[in-house]
Amino acid sequence: MFFKLAVKSLLNRKGSVVLTLMAMTVSIFVLLAVEHIRHQAKASFTNTVSGVDLIVGARTGSLNLLLYSVFRIGSPTNNIAWRSFETIASNKQVKWAIPITLGDSHKGYRVMGTTQDYFKFFSYGNKHKLNFSNGEAFEGLFDVVLGADVAKQLGYTLGDKIVLSHGIAATSFSRHDDKPFTIVGILSPTGTPVDQTLHVSLEGIEAIHINWQQGVKIPGANTNIEESKLSELQPTSITAFMLGLKSRIATFHVQRQINNYPQEPMLAILPGVALSELWQMMGLLEKILLCIAILVFIAALLGLSAMLLSSIRDRKHEIQLLRIVGAPSYFLFFLIELEALLITSLSIVLAVCFLAISLVTAENFFTQLGLHISYNIFSKSTLYFLAIIIVTQTVAAAIPALSAFARARHA
Repeated sequence: MFFKLAVKSLLNRKGSVVLTLMAMTVSIFVLLAVEHIRHQAKASFTNTVSGVDLIVGARTGSLNLLLYSVFRIGSPTNNIAWRSFETIASNKQVKWAIPITLGDSHKGYRVMGTTQDYFKFFSYGNKHKLNFSNGEAFEGLFDVVLGADVAKQLGYTLGDKIVLSHGIAATSFSRHDDKPFTIVGILSPTGTPVDQTLHVSLEGIEAIHINWQQGVKIPGANTNIEESKLSELQPTSITAFMLGLKSRIATFHVQRQINNYPQEPMLAILPGVALSELWQMMGLLEKILLCIAILVFIAALLGLSAMLLSSIRDRKHEIQLLRIVGAPSYFLFFLIELEALLITSLSIVLAVCFLAISLVTAENFFTQLGLHISYNIFSKSTLYFLAIIIVTQTVAAAIPALSAFARARHA
């Protein structure tokens, strides 16, 4: 009876209740969305690389090196010599080394030149190795392995021919169309920038740049594929490389050796430390977004309280009638609290549904940003926020509930 009375009371004022419900739904949606995306983005960034002890590139900022070598964001300031890579890779403390060459693209997706060690040693998340959903690693000069998103978005399958473009622009007129690559492998989804990368051999990168100078093809020069295979395709420089060490105790020692390398200025960074710096920079934006979401929610709570308070004045006869039939004064207090709880609960359900639909709809957008956002929004922090919403709603509704209680005592 108590529940039915609260429902009928809300239905009797459905115009103002619907507006309050919409305001509460939007505010809870914003609050949950900010919190969920904040946690998922942080987890996505953290899981991008694991098992790599050092990342080495030309001397620049540590964040810049991390962004272009791991997240394929931005551009390197300079290359490093191949002989420097060979010297450091032969260090007795180094277990494995993965060279990386960037600079080309295919329809807006980055192309990365590397070796087969990349598929053997690179790992992400909780030390998950790369797996193939189809095909295998490249072996031929013009073989290419696609990330999962590249294959899915462009509709490529094994055996298709693709042409790489010079530079990283989505639209490029400098195309290596005389040397097409054949798709020999497609990687399983990882939820990292690997999904949006095309992987070719270092020799393949060298081969397509024969007869090119300063980023432009030399007019009239033409070297066919067979001639490319016979040419000297040893790279002279690379963009960066990743190192795995035999012992983590040696990490700082090897890092110091690289940073003081006499033949060439280089920078070695610890991925975990650089990721922490990156997240600290984003922390301010994260807090601003959360503050805005909290302010929106407080505004909605005040709206709820104001709506219930104004309704008390219109319910004078209802209160008198309840008192005549024997309802105690505290009955009105709990009736108002229950009405506020019903509005908030329905708002939470609607906000959760809208958030789930929004995450599914925006999947491609997040993928393009290199973020893997889970559809499951019921994390520990989300449940914590929902509990806070219920408690704060109870406090906000106490003002009109006390007003109803006072009126009932004098009715």
